Amino acid sequence: MSMKPDLSSRAQVEKLISAFYARVSEDALLGPVFRHVDWPHHLPIMVNFWSSMLLGDQSYRGNPFQKHIHLPIGREHFDQWLHLFYTTLNEHFSGPIAEEAKTRAASIATLFQHRLGLTA
Repeated sequence: MSMKPDLSSRAQVEKLISAFYARVSEDALLGPVFRHVDWPHHLPIMVNFWSSMLLGDQSYRGNPFQKHIHLPIGREHFDQWLHLFYTTLNEHFSGPIAEEAKTRAASIATLFQHRLGLTA
């Protein structure tokens, strides 16, 4: 059995983000919500975001929450987003940074839901 690498480079973050958002754009629940997204423009921003979060490269500048305020999303969208993120991550990577990515994604989902008034 071959060992999966950990997320330790920007190229690996690009691989994760590309594979993940390919799933998001094709997903029955999430795809329609994000149909308006210009993926060639958006993906490098998401790579910067996750590279900053996981590798500390400080390439991201922005406010990710602002982009989500007006989207028609509920708790089920966050659940599906996390499911696809974890699935994609587990297929490609394994290790402490990959686990940190899961923790960060869950924290982001929780924070966004709270700020959107979706938590009980």
